[in-house]
Amino acid sequence: MENTRELRLAVLIDADNVPYANVKGMLEEIAIYGTPTFKRIYGDWTKPTLSGWKTVLLENAITPVQQYSYTTGKNSSDSALIIDAMDILYTGNVDGFCIVSSDSDFTRLATRLREAGMKVFGIGEKKTPSAFIAACNKFIYIEILKKETKQETAVLEASKSAVVPKEEIIPVSKIDKGLIKLISESINDLADEDGWIFLGVLGNMILKKRPEFDPRNYGHKKLLDLIRSIKTIEVEERHTGKNNTSHFYVKTK
Repeated sequence: MENTRELRLAVLIDADNVPYANVKGMLEEIAIYGTPTFKRIYGDWTKPTLSGWKTVLLENAITPVQQYSYTTGKNSSDSALIIDAMDILYTGNVDGFCIVSSDSDFTRLATRLREAGMKVFGIGEKKTPSAFIAACNKFIYIEILKKETKQETAVLEASKSAVVPKEEIIPVSKIDKGLIKLISESINDLADEDGWIFLGVLGNMILKKRPEFDPRNYGHKKLLDLIRSIKTIEVEERHTGKNNTSHFYVKTK
C-alpha cells in the first residue's frame, strides 16, 4: 500500500483474542505501514489467563487498559476499545488505526473508521470472520508472523555455528483457481491497450478486492515471486535507465 507520507497509527489490541507471544512480530509488521502513536491493550488484567502479557507490555511500551468483566460470557473490553477508538478519531491526531483482534465485534468499528477517511489495518488469526477482514484496508494473518519469527530465530541460532539454513516460507494458503482468477481479472480490469499493467498498481487493486491478500500467505516474500509462479501470467522487466532500477509489468497470456 503506497503512502505519500508515513502514517500515524493508533494500535489497539484486544488481549482476549490474540496471543501475546507474537507481539514483537506484530509491531514490526505495523512499522512497515506507519508509526504507532498510540499503543493500548484492553482486557481484564485480574484474570490469570492474561498474566503472560506483563513482560511483553513493558518491553514494547504498550499501555494496558483495565476493563472488568461485569457479566459472565460478555467481553466488556471490546466496548472500551471501541470507545477509545472513537475518542482518538475525533482528536484528529492519527491517520489510521491498527486493530489487533480475531473478533468480528470490531467489524462496524473498522467500517466507521474508514468512513471517516482513516486507513484501517487488521491483525488476527486465520479464524477471523470474513466480515471483519473485509472491513479493513489490509488484514495480516498472525500465522504468517509466527512463521517469520521462528525463521529469524533459526537463522540467529544457525549463525552462531556458521551454518545458515535455507530460508523457506511455509504457506498458510494454497495458490488455487480462485486466486489465479482474482489476479487475472485484476490485470484485465486495469491493463493498457496491450494488456500490460504495472505490478505495483496490480498489488493495490488486489488488496482493495481482498484485504487479507499477502504473498506470504502463499509461501512467497514478494508479489513478483508469487506472480512468476503462475504459468498463465507473463512478466516483463523494463529498465528505467536511472540507478539501474527496473519496473515490472504483467499481463495474462
